[in-house]
Amino acid sequence: MTVERTSPSMTAGEREMLRSYLDFQRATLEAKCEGLADEELRRRSMPPSTLSLLGLVRHMAEVERAWFRRIVGGEDVPLVWSDEGDFQVAYDAATATRAEAFAAWRAEVEHARRIEREAESLDVTGRHHRTGEEVSLRLAMLHVLQEYARHNGHADFLREGIDGTTGV
Repeated sequence: MTVERTSPSMTAGEREMLRSYLDFQRATLEAKCEGLADEELRRRSMPPSTLSLLGLVRHMAEVERAWFRRIVGGEDVPLVWSDEGDFQVAYDAATATRAEAFAAWRAEVEHARRIEREAESLDVTGRHHRTGEEVSLRLAMLHVLQEYARHNGHADFLREGIDGTTGV
């Protein structure tokens, strides 16, 4: 399967632009993982770090869940891989599989898309689960977008270290 990445519009309105850039970054992470076996996806960057491509996918599932479902949506759900709220647990993908990691990530992306679509505007707010501060959907989308951009940079190096693939 080839991951399709649609270039974001350069003239869209604010909401459509945020949505399209977020989807572009989501597709970029998926493309970085394309064609690799579970063992390759679990390969650590530099022990003792647990950072791996599969760990990044798991982490981004947690980020999507936290910012869209927990903060904007106000859902009382635990993290995917840690009942204690430890985001670092997701990075350790030593026993994870592509199937379980991507299923969880895709499910959280779909929840996020639904929450964003159903929101009246980018000004809709929720409460940050740790600080109690009011958070707009706009900020949540920007935060998740910057998380993908940063971690896709990590994914570039991880993928190159696995099989020499660059770009994507």
